[in-house]
Amino acid sequence: MPLDLNAIRDEFPLLQSKIYLNNCSYGVLSRTVERAFHEYLRSRHVYGSHWEQWVTRLERLRGVLGELLQCVPADVSVSSSVSESVNSLAGSIVPSGSRDTVVVTDFDFPTTSQIWLAQQRRGVRIVRAPADESGLHIPLERFDELIDERTLLVSVPYVCYRNGVRLHLEPIIRLAHDRGALVLVDAYQALGSQPLSAPELGADFLVGGCLKYLLGTAGMAFMYVRDSEQFPISPTSTGWFAQEDVNAMDIYHNRPASSARRFESGTPNISGIYACTAGVELLLGYGLENVQRQVDHLTGRIAEGAATRGWPLITPVEDGCHGAMMALASTDAPALVRQLADDGIVVSDRDGNVRIAPHFYNNDDDIDSLLRSLEKNSQLL
Repeated sequence: MPLDLNAIRDEFPLLQSKIYLNNCSYGVLSRTVERAFHEYLRSRHVYGSHWEQWVTRLERLRGVLGELLQCVPADVSVSSSVSESVNSLAGSIVPSGSRDTVVVTDFDFPTTSQIWLAQQRRGVRIVRAPADESGLHIPLERFDELIDERTLLVSVPYVCYRNGVRLHLEPIIRLAHDRGALVLVDAYQALGSQPLSAPELGADFLVGGCLKYLLGTAGMAFMYVRDSEQFPISPTSTGWFAQEDVNAMDIYHNRPASSARRFESGTPNISGIYACTAGVELLLGYGLENVQRQVDHLTGRIAEGAATRGWPLITPVEDGCHGAMMALASTDAPALVRQLADDGIVVSDRDGNVRIAPHFYNNDDDIDSLLRSLEKNSQLL
């Protein structure tokens, strides 16, 4: 069933006053998520502390994330940020024998690269898969050259946060597994804009957060761990919510959960749990196939508008080669972002590019307004 955009847009009050195209940075607050925040606050007013209900809410979020990732909830760990999840994973990866190398890429978000670079103090060797001369592709041959018998793990983003380039992950994952290496996928810029089955993708680990296309808020993230109860690694960073029995309060033993929950740590962000559960449930209710169809339509209109006007579109436009954003090269990206803001249009800039990231609640009128404002400021393109 097609999306009812008028009804959907009423759910997001900001859209009445702004043309919001910055969903790669933060999604728009919905009425549903706002009510969830108030529900949490009511629980504080009524109960003070309500841990039984709050732990139940955490498990409800885990279940919703399992639905999003099309995996069993036990394979999902919940954290405060992707940084927390990747640090927990990094602390469990121990160089042994000849396997001492982590492969990173030129398309990484700073967090993932920085965390793996920090592991050099533990004896981890870092090699980087470079982009080609265009800066918009990392050929599979680069991974083929770098992944070998020394490779412990390959860390790769699904969609590059700077330019919207979407990597073809399946051959990279297959190559890594054929050579005995693990794979971590950073899916932050993809999740919520398209259906994604973590088990079918085949990565050993997949991380994401709730504040962008998942319609939640900052302070909540997650990590999928493939077949977590059989996976042989366990982190050295831990906490009471990572224990098999959270209520044991055992200070004499460390008994981590057998599920992905062993990658968690301390007291979770309870208000964030309320908000992010509401956001992901709202998104799933619209249907991710419908969401992807609308996002593809809108990014296609942006690409077509740029091409017909001769503007320097950075993001590749071929099907399957980009995520839910389009990037335009600018002579002064911060200035262009400010000019667009003066026209009520919210975008952002990275790496000299203006990032335009629609979501399913945006419509054709939003794109028309964007194109008119860009025409008015074309000297900055």
